[in-house]
Amino acid sequence: MLFNSYEFIFVFLPVTLAGFFWLGHHGRARWAIGWLVLASFFFYGWWNPKYLALLGGSVLFNYSMGLALSRRVRTGAGRALMIAGVAANLLLLGVFKYTNFLVDNFNALCGTDWQVARIIIPLGISFFTFQQIAYLVDAWRGETREYNFVDYALFVTFFPQLIAGPIVHHKEMLPQFSQRGVFRFSPRDFAIGVSIFAVGLFKKAVIADGVAGYSTPVFDLAKNGGTPGFAQAWGAVLAYTLQIYFDFSGYSDMAIGLGRLFGIVLPLNFHSPYRAANIIEFWRRWHMTLSRFLRDYLYFTLGGNRRGPARRYLNLMLTMLLGGLWHGAGWTFVIWGGLHGVYLMINHGWRALRRRWGHDLERSSLAGRALSGAVTFLAVVVAWVFFRAETLPAALAMLGAMTDLSALGEVTPAGLSAAARQIAVTGALLCVVWFFPNTQQIMARVGPALNFPESATGTAAVARWWQWRPTAGWALAAAAVFLIAVLHLNKVTEFLYFQF
Repeated sequence: MLFNSYEFIFVFLPVTLAGFFWLGHHGRARWAIGWLVLASFFFYGWWNPKYLALLGGSVLFNYSMGLALSRRVRTGAGRALMIAGVAANLLLLGVFKYTNFLVDNFNALCGTDWQVARIIIPLGISFFTFQQIAYLVDAWRGETREYNFVDYALFVTFFPQLIAGPIVHHKEMLPQFSQRGVFRFSPRDFAIGVSIFAVGLFKKAVIADGVAGYSTPVFDLAKNGGTPGFAQAWGAVLAYTLQIYFDFSGYSDMAIGLGRLFGIVLPLNFHSPYRAANIIEFWRRWHMTLSRFLRDYLYFTLGGNRRGPARRYLNLMLTMLLGGLWHGAGWTFVIWGGLHGVYLMINHGWRALRRRWGHDLERSSLAGRALSGAVTFLAVVVAWVFFRAETLPAALAMLGAMTDLSALGEVTPAGLSAAARQIAVTGALLCVVWFFPNTQQIMARVGPALNFPESATGTAAVARWWQWRPTAGWALAAAAVFLIAVLHLNKVTEFLYFQF
């Protein structure tokens, strides 16, 4: 079931909310949690009921492992058990996500013709697997306690974050469900949640799906062996750059808004990444909970920066290569991750060199930040080519077209007119991305999400006229945004991160 569908918005969500708060109002908190778990399983099973057993088995296995690890904190036996649990999760992920990829590459390398049935990747498997891997590691470290099974099941399956994140920590969500106020309907939380959800739905249904028409035909042309023109290729890549931005930003807003309807504050997962002045900052703003997971459970485990510069750069590259592979079983994703690994190595090396020269890295001129931001944005755009292209030849064809200035003279008057419209749309959206306040900044008065970097924006400390308030004017604005978005639900389109 998709957030941007009529059955979710007008049937599933109202029924789930009504049942949850009715049970809570009558003092049945445990029943309310159980109701939410059942609703989350129904939400997941709507796509393909046969994968309910997979999700349920994963939850039961990891809960049992967590209990065992909590009694063997930082012991040798506990460490072996934790490694076995993590390996089992990775094996499950590998079987469903990478079997076809490995077999295809083995056949290509060895000239064999092994055949396996095409495996459909279960929705959200990357997200709920990583979330539970973090739980097992934390259990071995002694950072968890013995949670009730129903509470743990809700931590994993809570439907706003089940399919595409954010990847939440147990300590971020489980304590919230122990607060009595969560089970009482809050008009304030409801108003906040509906407003954030409406903005996210608008981003997805109106903006992301709208600009997809500029990118998809050109990437399909490259996939089918065609040669896009220079302007055509750049237009498509910039359109996809905006499509994935508003698609993922929209999903993240909708997840946070849905959580808030139930009185739950989810962690921030997206914070204007295209405003980043360098690639390090980009990854602190894009898919923030995945970046946190990769840093805490992979990069640090590999040694981080504790074993010298050479090992640090190797760890960065390995982390990003695996992060790319996590996004998809294909060489284009590996190359995308490798590019970002190279970017990070260059960024860290440049910062180290500037420190040696005595530069203050915390202070930079407006012009310097603008220049570094432009370079960062261009690097991200180039990497998106590999992320979006379905094959390596298609990615190379797009990059070739983007560097072929000779094709500029081939633009027809009709093509020029279409390009002018696209440039106007793209330019307007880039202005929104770079200069307008994002959803979290608009909602900063009410603490929209966990880990919101208030100090970076100053919006929580200083009241702004454009910040959300529980007034009739803002209610009308949210209703208008919601209505426009609903009217654009003429076809159901999946979120881009569902495939990862």
